[in-house]
Amino acid sequence: MPQITNPILPGFNPDPSILRVGEDYYIATSTFEWFPGVQIHHSKDLANWDLVTRPLTRKAQLDMRGDPDSCGVWAPCLTHDGEKFWLVYTDVKRKDGSFKDAHNYIVTAPAIEGPWSDPIYANSSGFDPSLFHDDDGKKWFVNMLWDHRTRPLKFAGIALQEFDPAQGKLVGPIKNIYQGTDLKLVEGPHLYKRNGWYYLLTAEGGTAYDHAVTFARSRTIWGPYETHPDKHILTSKDAPFAALQRAGHGDLVETPEGKTYLVHLTGRPTTQNRRCVLGRETAIQEAYWGEDDWIHVKHGPVPSLHVEVPGTFDAAKYWSEQRYTFEGALHKDFQWLRTPEPERIFALKDNKLRLFGRESIGSWFEQSLVARRQTHFSYDAETVLDFAATDERTMAGLTAYYSRYNFFYLAVTAHSDGQRELLLMSSEMSWPDGNLRFPADPVQIPNTGKVKLALRIRGPKLQFFYALEGQDLQPIGPVLDASLLSDECGGHQAHGSFTGAFVGMAAHDLNGTASPADFDYFVYRPVEDPTDRYEI
Repeated sequence: MPQITNPILPGFNPDPSILRVGEDYYIATSTFEWFPGVQIHHSKDLANWDLVTRPLTRKAQLDMRGDPDSCGVWAPCLTHDGEKFWLVYTDVKRKDGSFKDAHNYIVTAPAIEGPWSDPIYANSSGFDPSLFHDDDGKKWFVNMLWDHRTRPLKFAGIALQEFDPAQGKLVGPIKNIYQGTDLKLVEGPHLYKRNGWYYLLTAEGGTAYDHAVTFARSRTIWGPYETHPDKHILTSKDAPFAALQRAGHGDLVETPEGKTYLVHLTGRPTTQNRRCVLGRETAIQEAYWGEDDWIHVKHGPVPSLHVEVPGTFDAAKYWSEQRYTFEGALHKDFQWLRTPEPERIFALKDNKLRLFGRESIGSWFEQSLVARRQTHFSYDAETVLDFAATDERTMAGLTAYYSRYNFFYLAVTAHSDGQRELLLMSSEMSWPDGNLRFPADPVQIPNTGKVKLALRIRGPKLQFFYALEGQDLQPIGPVLDASLLSDECGGHQAHGSFTGAFVGMAAHDLNGTASPADFDYFVYRPVEDPTDRYEI
C-alpha cells in the first residue's frame, strides 16, 4: 500500500470531522472568522483531497460581524444517517475571559453540495457539538460544558442530550457523562458504537503542545465511561522533536475493506521559536481494534509523518502554480472575513476583482479583504492593482494576514496632499500597543497607472516587491519576519489563536466613501525550498 506524508490537509484546516458514504470520504474543518463557513473536502482514496463546498453561505446560517479573532465557526461535526447529511457547528461570539458565548446549530442537506437548510438552534452550554445516530433510530447530541465559575473546572465535561428531529430541538434530560483525565480541558467529543460498546473520543490538553486524543467507553450511552488503558491514544506532548506537534482533536473512519483510520489536528512548527505559520492542519493515522475492543493507533501514540493509505498522493498538483483570474465567480480557494453580505465588499466586474474600501484592516465587522490560505512554507504571490487613492485614508494592496493585530500590508495610498505613494505597514502583537509600524519610507508613485505588487516568503523570511507599468519588480522595505503570522504570535496565550496565515488582496476607505480598487489577477506560486518541511 502506498505511503503519504502528513498532513493530508495542509494549512489552516483544524478540528477534522471525517465521514464515509459509500466510496466517498468527506472531512469538515473549522473556518473560524472566515466566510463562508466550514470547509468540506472530498476524497476517494484518503490521499488526495479536493475542497467541494463551504455550506454556510448566507446570513440565516452565519453572521460573524463583530466576532473577535479566532471566534466564529468552531469544530464542525459532519455525519450521515442514511438519508441526508447533518452538519453541527458552533458560532463563538466571545472566547476570552471567564465567559464563552458559544451558540450551537444544526443544518442538513440531501447531498454534500447542498442545498443546506436554515439552521436549527441547539444550545449554548459549550462548544464542539457533535451528533450521533444510534442504531435504534435515536439521535444524540454531545458538546463540552463550559463553567465560568471554574467549579471545579472551566472545561466541566461532556454533556449528552437526545435530539428529536421531528420537534427540531433537544429533548429530555441532560447528563455530564465524562469529565476527562488529569490532562484536563476535555472537549471535541464524538460518539461511536461497536460490539455493544458506546465509545467516546475526546480532545484534551488544549490546542497547543499538550494536545491529545483521549478515548473512553461504556456499555450504555449514559455511562459511566471508563478511560482507555493507555489514556491518550494519540499525542505529541511527550515527543517535542516529533515532526507532527499539537496532535489531538480527532475522528474515526472505516474503509470499505474494514481498515480504521484516525484523522486529527496537528501543527508543524518551524525551527524558529516553534511557530506554526500554517496553523493547525489535518493529518491521518492508521488505527486498529484490539481483541479487548479498545482502539490503538498504529505506531502510536506519537503521530507518524508517513502513513499507508489506499491512494497515491499527487505531488505535482500540490506544488503547481495557482493563477486566479476573475471571470464568472470567485475561485473557491478564496474567503473573506465575517460578513454574509459579500456584495458590499467585492464584485467581479470586467474580468477584474473590484474591492470596495470599507473599514480598516483588522476590523471585526466589515472590511474588504479577499485572501487564500498559505499552504506551503515558501511561496511567491503577485497581483496587479489599479487604484486611484485620494488621501491617506484610502488604501488598497497586497497583505500577508493572520489576525487583527498580526499582518503585513503593502498598500497603494496617498499622502494628505493627494500625491499617490506606496506604504509598507506591519502590525505585530509583540509590539506593546498593537499600533502600526512602518518598516520603510513611503515611495512616491505617479497618480495614475497600474502597480504590480508581490511578496516572497521563504520560511521565516518575507520580502515585498513592487513595479510600475513597464518596469521590473524591485524590493521595498527590509526582510520581515514571516513567522509572526502564526498561532503562537496571534495575540493570545498558547490556547487562544486558532487560524493560520493568509495572503490576499485588500482595500480600505476610512473616509467611508467605499472607493473601489480593481485587481487584474492573483498568483500563488509554491516554491520547493530547503526550509520547507513538507516531504514528498
